Amino acid sequence: MLLLYCGICSAQIKKLDGSTITPKQIDRIVEKLLVYGKVEGIGLSVINGNKAFVKSYGIRTKSPRQLLDPISVMPAADFYESVIAYLTLKYVENRMLSLDTPLYQYLNPSADSYWVALLTPNGSKITARHCLSHQSALIELDGTLATLTEPGKQFAYSATGPKLLQAVLEHISGRPLEDLAREQVFEPFGMLRSGFKWQTQWDANRSTGFDTDGKPVQNNSGLFYTTLSDYTRFIQKIMLNQGLDRRMRTEMINAQTPIAWNPADTNQEADKLAAGLGWRLFKSKYGRAFFNQSHDAHWQHYSVNFPDKNIAIVIMTNSANGRSVLKELLFKILADDQTPWQWLGFDPYKYP
Repeated sequence: MLLLYCGICSAQIKKLDGSTITPKQIDRIVEKLLVYGKVEGIGLSVINGNKAFVKSYGIRTKSPRQLLDPISVMPAADFYESVIAYLTLKYVENRMLSLDTPLYQYLNPSADSYWVALLTPNGSKITARHCLSHQSALIELDGTLATLTEPGKQFAYSATGPKLLQAVLEHISGRPLEDLAREQVFEPFGMLRSGFKWQTQWDANRSTGFDTDGKPVQNNSGLFYTTLSDYTRFIQKIMLNQGLDRRMRTEMINAQTPIAWNPADTNQEADKLAAGLGWRLFKSKYGRAFFNQSHDAHWQHYSVNFPDKNIAIVIMTNSANGRSVLKELLFKILADDQTPWQWLGFDPYKYP
């Protein structure tokens, strides 16, 4: 059960460094950044164990002017990956799939001819572990998919790996991904406004996206849709060790391969990044941390989780300027000075 701190009460919300912050203090920080960062809407949740502060700020539409709220539906394409990872690990947990068996063996040459052709010859070695940790080497070049190198050699971001896993899950179950997720994730977790296809019942609470000049951009295309409330519930279940058994959760946030990055000069982020299964990881003075971001053109989101502190944060924005306020939000609200913001491209806004 998700227990919410009241947005106007005097509850003390714990930060990573042991200090606390009140909802009113959070309000002042976020409301300032809406203006300084030129961001139309920010949804924010801070999870402390089985409680969470959940609140949205700003607007979701300009004409008519409507406020953003925690159940406003937004595209969150790359958050799709964490849901696919959860479903995959549930299948592994139930012995319907192996992390290390080539996915080629689960496909039907006639029914899955597209993927079978793609996976021949190099791709025939790709496993679920490779896909979830971005070691599949699958990449799209000029509209054509290919395997560039031997799978399992290094981290190389691939949006295609999770799609391959989707095809495998659908083949094994004989059911569409939407049905699988609704049965095993969305309904059990109370995620009533989340899915992989746009639902007409969400129209009344849809968030518009905004470009860097604040002009509205309507776009319903995406891999995944969710709300601040729904994704907070998902993160909280993961943080509370609910849903997956202990072995699968440990595997999920265990480093599978390092992420090579060479920022300028002596930046200390270079040796602490790794890929987990469906998440990226980093070493932290607060213990383990795993994170995910979604960077659509006009909806920019970030979630980072510190399981050793039992603290997490979810930030969802409906603006192309959203990433420019993330570094300041993380530090001022959570005392998070550990997120690898340069690698993530969270370049701070310039004001005025």
